[in-house]
Amino acid sequence: MSLAAVSQVAAADEAVLEVVRSDDERLVSLPMPEGEGWCLEWNHSVEGFPVLDCYRHRDGRMVLERSHLPDFAAGLDHIPGRGIQVSDGEGGYWIENIDEAVPGNAYRLRVGSMRVDHRLVIDNTRISLSSLAENQRVTIRLTLTPDASEARQTQ
Repeated sequence: MSLAAVSQVAAADEAVLEVVRSDDERLVSLPMPEGEGWCLEWNHSVEGFPVLDCYRHRDGRMVLERSHLPDFAAGLDHIPGRGIQVSDGEGGYWIENIDEAVPGNAYRLRVGSMRVDHRLVIDNTRISLSSLAENQRVTIRLTLTPDASEARQTQ
């Protein structure tokens, strides 16, 4: 997907999901209205299967809602008290109801190689962060537009 295809203009009352390099170069900028969600998907470094962390824009916050883990491979397990583990019906599991707000609405990620292929998933669209910033540090952030921030403060 071309860089032009991953940049859209947000309406004044929306938030924007952005991926930026450490020098503040914006790689991805997509409207992310209240209630909408996205996932970060990547291939497990040992087993190669896809893993998902899914977020939602909730009340002006980036909230980790759920994770999908197709196996109990290295580093993939459920932490008791952090969400509810349920079968996905295919040998893996979802951790539902994590509901953790991401501090500052942003986190840093060292984007993996194309073998790992970190990608944003929004509806049925996948944007490969590895093709845009392989082996680089980026920040994934939910940024409220000024109008949306002001509206929240007056509520």
